[in-house]
Amino acid sequence: MKLLAIESSCDETAAAVVENGRTVLSSVVASQIEEHKLYGGVVPEIASRRHSEAIVGVTKQALEQAHVTLLDAIAVTYAPGLIGALLVGVNFAKGLALSTGLPLIPVHHLRSHIASNYITSPELKPPFLCLVVSGGHTHIIDV
Repeated sequence: MKLLAIESSCDETAAAVVENGRTVLSSVVASQIEEHKLYGGVVPEIASRRHSEAIVGVTKQALEQAHVTLLDAIAVTYAPGLIGALLVGVNFAKGLALSTGLPLIPVHHLRSHIASNYITSPELKPPFLCLVVSGGHTHIIDV
């Protein structure tokens, strides 16, 4: 199964193509860090606008790098995060899903941080403890 994954929860616009949930075929990130440094932190309105500018190019680049012509589904971060930033990714993914007839898979941002461990450590199986540090979220999770 090949998924196009889209992420826009804060200050980076990202798209990746993942096969069978564990093999990353491509990963493209457009960072906004340098711009937000000017303000001492992420400015939500600026973040949303930069996502709108970057999302098409990032997605095209991810698909090209993966050399993929057929996908099975589209996954997108839906929460938590900056609402305006999330809306850019969710609405873009919804449009792609509608226009292609592909299923749309909502992805929880913090749960995906935990699940990303399975990519680098395929042998990992619950139970385990996981430290999640993302933006304003810091959690120790019993998986």
